[in-house]
Amino acid sequence: MPRTGRPVTTMTLGSRGWDRQVIRSALTPLGTGAQPLAMIDNTPQKHASSYRLPVEDTDFLLRDEMRDIRFALEYSKADLGLRDWGIRSTVIVFGSARTPAPEQPNADPKGVARYQAARAFARIASERGGALAPRRRWRDNVIATGGGGGIMEAANRGAQEAEAPTIGFNIGLPREQEPNPYTTPELTFRFHYFAMRKMHMAMRANALVVFPGGFGTLDELFEILTLVQTRKMRPVPIILFEEAYWRQVISFEALAAERMVDQAELDLFTFADTPEQAWEMLVRRGLLLGEAATRPA
Repeated sequence: MPRTGRPVTTMTLGSRGWDRQVIRSALTPLGTGAQPLAMIDNTPQKHASSYRLPVEDTDFLLRDEMRDIRFALEYSKADLGLRDWGIRSTVIVFGSARTPAPEQPNADPKGVARYQAARAFARIASERGGALAPRRRWRDNVIATGGGGGIMEAANRGAQEAEAPTIGFNIGLPREQEPNPYTTPELTFRFHYFAMRKMHMAMRANALVVFPGGFGTLDELFEILTLVQTRKMRPVPIILFEEAYWRQVISFEALAAERMVDQAELDLFTFADTPEQAWEMLVRRGLLLGEAATRPA
């Protein structure tokens, strides 16, 4: 039987005594010159998930063991996007996603009034708070919402009408939430983790204005109140819009009377009934403006 390849030879190179193997191809048949054999099909190897780059392998990235990496990616993507736009601080606006816009047919007048109030407040805050006047490229008191409809849409709309940037922190839900059309496109984020979304809402907040809302709004309000109460977050002005609604829904005085909170902790927030009054209360309660807004959180 003829030989089908050439042997491997070894030679010693260099003065340091390194032994290196020089491999001569065992795939070149003798007597055929330098013509290689036909390449064996490697399609299965190239299509294997193990061959994909990690960033291209969604099955790998979505494993339970990779949750910490996904969490870090959600933090970094929004953080870098905000930094690229020079967003240093925000005014957060919460409220019901069910609040109707004035264009909606047969809209409840009370709901429309709330929508228009959030819209007017966001325009005032954008014009006076620093979102339109960056200092050394940084913008302050930029309107930020959960990115959805209702009060969130109204606030983003008012900021857009002031020609200011405005942020939407959307969340992926089983019934998909659509981003409203008034957030700045490059500042329209989507999160999988509620915790990371809440963190981004809180970490740059210079103030919080909460319009009437349901469970989600209450959750977000008490999240911020708890962070301030426990000094995990620096004190910021917190305004509850439409005092009659909030006093009907929550008996804050009962919490104090039952000694569930200190009486002094009821001073963590106050009420307002008009957009102008809400802005005035923010300033009166210490909203950081101008050079003062550069104070680190």
